[in-house]
Amino acid sequence: MTTPFVRTRIATAVAGLALALGTGHALATGFQLNEQSASSLGNAFAAGAAFTDDVTAMWWNPAALSKFQRPQAGGVFNVITPSIKFSNDGSLNAANQPLGGNGGDAGGYNYTGAIYLAVPINPQWSFGLGTNVPFGLKTEYDDGWLGRYQALMSKIETINVNPALSWQVTPTLALGAGANYQRIKATLTNNINYSGALLQAAAAPPANIPPGSPTFNAIAGLTGGLDSLQTVTGDDDTWGWNAGLAWDATPQLRLAASYRSAMKYNVQGNLTINNPTVTVPAGTPAQLAGTIALLSAGLNSQRLYNRGVSSDIKIPQMANFSFLYQLDRQWELMGDVEYTGWSSIPELRFTATDGSGSTAVPLNWRNTYKYAGGASYRYNEQWKARFGVAFDQTPANDTDTTARLPDSDRWWLTLGGEYRATPNWKFDAGFAYIFADSPSFNQNQGSTASNGLIKGTYDASVWILSIQAVYVF
Repeated sequence: MTTPFVRTRIATAVAGLALALGTGHALATGFQLNEQSASSLGNAFAAGAAFTDDVTAMWWNPAALSKFQRPQAGGVFNVITPSIKFSNDGSLNAANQPLGGNGGDAGGYNYTGAIYLAVPINPQWSFGLGTNVPFGLKTEYDDGWLGRYQALMSKIETINVNPALSWQVTPTLALGAGANYQRIKATLTNNINYSGALLQAAAAPPANIPPGSPTFNAIAGLTGGLDSLQTVTGDDDTWGWNAGLAWDATPQLRLAASYRSAMKYNVQGNLTINNPTVTVPAGTPAQLAGTIALLSAGLNSQRLYNRGVSSDIKIPQMANFSFLYQLDRQWELMGDVEYTGWSSIPELRFTATDGSGSTAVPLNWRNTYKYAGGASYRYNEQWKARFGVAFDQTPANDTDTTARLPDSDRWWLTLGGEYRATPNWKFDAGFAYIFADSPSFNQNQGSTASNGLIKGTYDASVWILSIQAVYVF
């Protein structure tokens, strides 16, 4: 049977995996990417389900496919550079370990893309196909940082394939629906406090060495600063669906709504632990050296060893409501409200596949909203400028958040532009700066002795550059 220490490590490892996989549908909720369209990014996605400028609109609303009278194809390329910096204010070291540094900048350069195709079948029906990366960022702290027992590297890779159909029910009303196949892969690393685990093993049966005794203190003095490296990999694929409608209430006003279903994953992963080699100085009494060797061998074989892990995760549903108003021949105004039902995940439960135990990690997430407003100005037939602002809520609370991607409410400021080079070719660029609140962070993931205490504040921001080309056949 695993000890409480090992159950905590399983929870930490798979919690990182599940938190990463569970952050769907909104950038403020972690690794999710809204950057599926350079043209829409310029408006902070404020047109949402009402956006119909080009084929990339099908990601937000499959009903938009009915607006395209000719086939068109589009490609999007994004450069995303998050910056995540921690400032220490009272963090505590784990048992028998130095504290460590602040971790540097956990962000970095990330590159993603998307491709889309729209094909009108007849005046009433249209087909679309989109392939994109709905979430897939990476964060990585410096080795030896003070939160190394909670997070080092977190990398998510996904691909989503979304075939869809749209039906023009009346001249002013269109409906659409699609299926979504999604494949996801995650790799996460963190250290394990091996020195603390040795002391815990010394105090537990069968060794039963009293804490504070000369032998216990000698073991602590000879084995300080030892870390294991834990790597968790996991993957799964799943199916979901999406639907939407677009209604031209007047020649100037379009109202639209879209919905994405919950998606269920049964993530199967592997937990790999690389333990350090424990050596003692020459001249150490033979009995003490033998005791340390036995403790290390028992720890490696019975507690900190490779195994499989699994977790059932249900990414919640999302709803989107939008409007687009043509003020005059040059100006468009737009707004969007996006809802994500994160309260459907009160906790994450994980199981070691060798039967050594299971555990639950509380999340206590709340439902979230993202509010966006934007405007576009058409200078002439070739050029169009876009502007946007958005406020994005986080589902996380200060108590249950994670250092893998510390999260908080954030603001978007965006701008973009469109250039129609020919009747067939359209090019877009979008630029966004996202800045977050700087909430206090106070997290030991259940045990300061095992994991240390990360206490301080985070400074987080994101720069995004998105470019796009669309060809109309």
